[in-house]
Order: sequence, then structure tokens, then C-alpha cells
Amino acid sequence: MNTSLLTSPLVDPNWLAAHLHDPDLVVLDASWHMPAANRDGKQEWRRQRIPGARFFDFDRQIKDQDNPLPHMLPDEASFSRALSALGVSNDRHIVIYDSSGIFSAPRAWWMFRAMGHDQVAVLDGGLPAWQTQGYALECTGPTPVIPGHFVARRQPRWVADAEQVAAALIDPRARVLDARSRERFSGEAADPRPGVRPGHMPGALCLPFGELLAEGRLLPKAQLEQKLAPLLREDQRLLCSCGSGVTAAILALAATLIGHPDVAVYDGSWAEWGGSATLPVQQDS
Repeated sequence: MNTSLLTSPLVDPNWLAAHLHDPDLVVLDASWHMPAANRDGKQEWRRQRIPGARFFDFDRQIKDQDNPLPHMLPDEASFSRALSALGVSNDRHIVIYDSSGIFSAPRAWWMFRAMGHDQVAVLDGGLPAWQTQGYALECTGPTPVIPGHFVARRQPRWVADAEQVAAALIDPRARVLDARSRERFSGEAADPRPGVRPGHMPGALCLPFGELLAEGRLLPKAQLEQKLAPLLREDQRLLCSCGSGVTAAILALAATLIGHPDVAVYDGSWAEWGGSATLPVQQDS
């Protein structure tokens, strides 16, 4: 394996084009869209994809099938089986993209980190940036893959649950950042999921994921630092939340890019917290 292939959790289309045929590299399409978009990421992948890309379905397949919350992280055995079936092995480098630019790919990136695989990166700008750069797409049927051998090793520090978030909210050594819009965070806008209360966790701060992006790409590192610096000290553990654990991973990716040492995603996010009758919810007047 080329141990120096991936040196950052973010790569650009030119880098990917130069390494696309490296035998140590696997490209995954992790496109997912909010239900209101009426788009099916897997069907779009079948029609066109970055050459050789395989589909990483964290919403319907690679998830905890017994948990009613949306696309929760599966156990190690389930993740291992799914990735092996995709032709992924532990000695491979992974680049993940989505069809929105940067939206759902960081969720898959975080899942790999949570399962002990560090050689993984997100394609900055995703499929739109790849197309804008003039690189070719594969539009024939996807090619069957040779199964790999992937063994997941869950890394608890990357994953937060409701109990840990509740503790972090009152711990000065921790910070909870919410990636939802300011309207949803304040409670001004209703939650799109039935039965989920509007508002936010008392003590959490709002950093909408879109404020870290420009034209579907992450802001440069210096600008990310400027966005995060007023909200997060270097010595604080960062717990990222959102609606269902997807865009929270954009905050986690940004924090990792600027070198923050202790980052986790609250997997259940607001779908769990706001859907609970017992967890505290604050609304701003």
C-alpha cells in the first residue's frame, strides 16, 4: 500500500483525477438528499458516476437496521460485511464524494473514522466540481466489484450519544455545536420530522453548515479557523449535532482540517433529542 497517498481529509478533483487508477484507491459515492428533494442518490449513481465509484448507502443499507432513528451507525460486524461487499479492505485509501458538492459525503467520512479507518478523504466540491473541471463520467452500468476484507474497529471517541451530549452541555471542557439553520436552532422554524420539537439543546451553539461552504466547497483553512475560533477553544472536546447526524459531520470535517484534536458526532442528533419527551429543549423568543 502507498502509505503516503492520502495526507489530508480533503482532496480536490485534480488530485483525484491524478490518482483515480491507483490500485490502492477506492472511490465511493455517498450521495443522500433530504426527502423533500425527491432525489434518489443511488439511482443517480447508476446513471452517472466518477469512473469506478461504488455506492455507499448509509441511509438504507449501511446503518443500524434495528434503530428507528435515521441512518444510525451500525455495529462493527455489519459495517465490516457491507464494506467487504463493496470491495473495500483495510489497506485501501478511500475518497468519498456526493452529488451536492459537500453535503452527505462527510457523514460517510465520519463513519469510516468512527470504525477505525483513517485513510479516508472527502472530495472537495463533490461531483459538481469534478464535472466543472471537465473530468469524465462513467454512464454505463456499474461494474461488479471483487469483495474485499474489511474489519471495523469502533473508535468511541468519534461517536457521542445523548447522555454524553447532556454531560457536555454543562462541562466547560466541552462544546456542542449545532449545524442546523439558525431558524431551526432558535425554534422559529418547525422541524421537518413529525413529532420532533423545535428549538435547541440548552447550552449548545449554532454554526450552520452552510456558513462553512462556498459554491459547494469548504472554505479555505484560514477562514474555517475564523469561523470556529469564537465558538471553540483548542482544549475543548467538540461534539457536533444537526438534524440526523449528516451535516454535523461537515462541522467535524472542518474541525479536523484545522487540526482540532478531539471531535465527535452526536449520531442521534436532533431527531433523537428533539423527539424525546424528557430531554430539555430551549426556544429563543
